[in-house]
Formats: sequence, C-alpha cells, structure tokens
Amino acid sequence: MKETIMNQEKLAKLQAQVRIAGKGTAHRKKKVVHRTATADDKKLQFSLKKLGVNNISGIEEVNMFTNQGTVIHFNNPKVQASLAANTFTITGHAETKQLTEMLRPQKHR
Repeated sequence: MKETIMNQEKLAKLQAQVRIAGKGTAHRKKKVVHRTATADDKKLQFSLKKLGVNNISGIEEVNMFTNQGTVIHFNNPKVQASLAANTFTITGHAETKQLTEMLRPQKHR
C-alpha cells in the first residue's frame, strides 16, 4: 500500500513539472509538430532547383546493387542530374529484388 502512495506522489510531482498553464489544464511544455511527406518533398525539390539539376530523358530502368546481394530496381524512373554539383536523383516506384532474380534470363527482354 505504501508503494502505491509513493508512486502517486512521484506521479503528481512529474505532472506538476510538465504543466505550464494553470491548475486543471493539460498544456505541455513542448508541442511536437509532425511534418508531412509533401513538405519534405517540396524542400527537396527547392534544394535541387538551387543546384540546377536537369531532367535526363530516355532512361527506361535503373538498377542499384547493394552489398547485401539485393538490387533496388526502378522501372521508368525520373532521372535528374547536375554534373557541376556531382548530384544525381532518381525518383519513381522502386522494387527490392534479389541479385539472382535479376540475373536470370527473361524471355520478354
């Protein structure tokens, strides 16, 4: 029984430290603001525009090989590059595949 009273007192002290407004309010010291993905995309596009990236057309697929033996595969990606800034961007739908799956001969290629 004594432990629960002690825990109640500790809890009351912690709650009092967090409160910034008057008694009976639920205000907190820090408000966490969650960013949306679109806001991050806009910032990224703005930064790329400052670097002076240009669209590169005619690229049908991109394969990125990882050390774990997987391949990140993009079909019909949007590729942008800025040679002066040594920056390349690849956007689009990505699929992660095994290396053996990508090296298998396919009939439709």
